[in-house]
Amino acid sequence: MITHPAFTVEPWAVRETHLDLDTLAQTESVFALANGHIGLRANLDEGEPFGLPGTYLNSFYELRPMPYAEAGYGYPESGQTIVNVTNGKIFRLLVDDEPFDVRYGRLLAHERLLDLRAGTLERRVEWESPAGTAVRIRSTRLVSFVHRSAAAILYEVEPTWEPVRVVVQSELVANESGPAAAGDPRAAAVLEAPLVSESFFDRNTRVVLVHSTRHSGLRMAAGMEHLVEGPDGTETDAESGPDIGRVTVATQLAQGERLRMIKFLAYGWSSQRSEPALRDQVVAALTAARHTGWDGLLGDQRAYLDDFWASADVELEGDVELQQAVRFALFHTLQAGARAEQRAIAAKGLTGPGYDGHTFWDTERYVLPVLTYTSPRAAGDALRWRHATLDLARERASQLGLEGAAFPWRTIRGQEC
Repeated sequence: MITHPAFTVEPWAVRETHLDLDTLAQTESVFALANGHIGLRANLDEGEPFGLPGTYLNSFYELRPMPYAEAGYGYPESGQTIVNVTNGKIFRLLVDDEPFDVRYGRLLAHERLLDLRAGTLERRVEWESPAGTAVRIRSTRLVSFVHRSAAAILYEVEPTWEPVRVVVQSELVANESGPAAAGDPRAAAVLEAPLVSESFFDRNTRVVLVHSTRHSGLRMAAGMEHLVEGPDGTETDAESGPDIGRVTVATQLAQGERLRMIKFLAYGWSSQRSEPALRDQVVAALTAARHTGWDGLLGDQRAYLDDFWASADVELEGDVELQQAVRFALFHTLQAGARAEQRAIAAKGLTGPGYDGHTFWDTERYVLPVLTYTSPRAAGDALRWRHATLDLARERASQLGLEGAAFPWRTIRGQEC
């Protein structure tokens, strides 16, 4: 945990009482949401500023070359690196034509809360623009444990003390720019724009983008759909392009009125399925999420975690800080593996690109003891993934002149990286 005065000690939550841009990258990991299939770093809703933007799909990766000054016996020729896929977290807000940005105007209040029982990340903001117009912004984000392919965000805006014109742009963004890579320039070049557009479309408040990777041959689809509630005269518009999808909502809010948007997100990927098949899968997932509704997703999430905590919770008396730490660790372990479903559990889960998104030879030693007692189905899936890579491990042993199987030191798909 970060030792910082903005963090409170609570038994069932992690709360940040004010925003510190110097720890933004760390809090994006602490507040990250995932279900083992989808991972969303806790970037601010408006997308900027950020420490490291990130949206991940388990085992969706790009290949990068691994040349050596001198060839070595058994050296792998290419590596696998997790990809920052299409970002659906972004809401850009204009208040009387002034973009909401925490670095400008006055940030009157800012709080984020990771609720370990509800499985949600809540954000509360009060902001005064450089022109003196004030608004309240509330958002709640979840990645569903029950609906494997779905995530959702509730975004609300209301004036603080006087009428205000607002425009909200809800976006899907592929190949988004990140911070300059300080590590291997070969990897940076490969991941500069790893997604190649295959198709895009928009209709009403729905947008779907389909992309593939340049080298690994994987294909993914991402989609968003919205429910919009606002005063009479609220207008919506949708547009899409190769790397961008946008739904724009414009309205005038009087004192006591509110603009409320529910954004449903869905993701799917495959190494074999066609572009139409993945596109239709995402459309179906969006339809299912909208049918369940925001309240239904919240209820399903709470019921899933109630069942988890009923058997997984470790209760400690006399040390609230340690109690918080234990529950936080259990929650993130669940997020890493709950819906991995015969895909690898990475060392950083789906919270960031640390270790290139790799799982290691000894992953089971660290993860399975916890999952065996708290989520045995996830433990079984982790073992099935390892077993599914056995042929690759035998092939690797043969390359090294060994008998039996040589599991990789680190990998995503099963090849040595």
